Amino acid sequence: MTEKLETATVAGGCFWCIEAVFQQLKGVHSATSGYAGGQSENPTYRQVCSGTTGHAEVVQIKFDPDVISFGDLLYVFWRVHDPTTLNRQGADVGTQYRSAIFFHNEGQKATAEKSLQKTDASDLWPDAIVTEIAPLVNYHPAEDYHNDYFQLNPNQPYCRAVIDPKVTKFRKEFSDKIG
Repeated sequence: MTEKLETATVAGGCFWCIEAVFQQLKGVHSATSGYAGGQSENPTYRQVCSGTTGHAEVVQIKFDPDVISFGDLLYVFWRVHDPTTLNRQGADVGTQYRSAIFFHNEGQKATAEKSLQKTDASDLWPDAIVTEIAPLVNYHPAEDYHNDYFQLNPNQPYCRAVIDPKVTKFRKEFSDKIG
């Protein structure tokens, strides 16, 4: 039996944080750091960090929809970052750290819009959600050293201070969804 994988692309601040969470979910085959939503086709990390390319740091997720749906991925997405802060996640500030869902087709767009409305209407976040929902444009994978960053560098200060608490919270809240 051949698995039919689908692709989702989300931005929620530093891609190291988002990747570390999504790669643990049942049904996720890969979570790859990259850049999307900007003007240039092949940006580098340095260019994206300068804030001049318009790209967001993203994670592109390959998943099995028979195990986890796009809607379920978004349910996790809304809970592992703050979608109410414009161009910011904690101390990471700039357009590259914006909250975004880059849809791959009209079905994903509709699911994302519905999910945003439902989450915004809930009491999950006290402030309004500012997450961008846009078609995927100019996606480019990040340099290799960005992938599996948390797994490979767990004692790096940023990983210990920022990513580890996020992953710990995720594991507690979503223990039934970890693969």
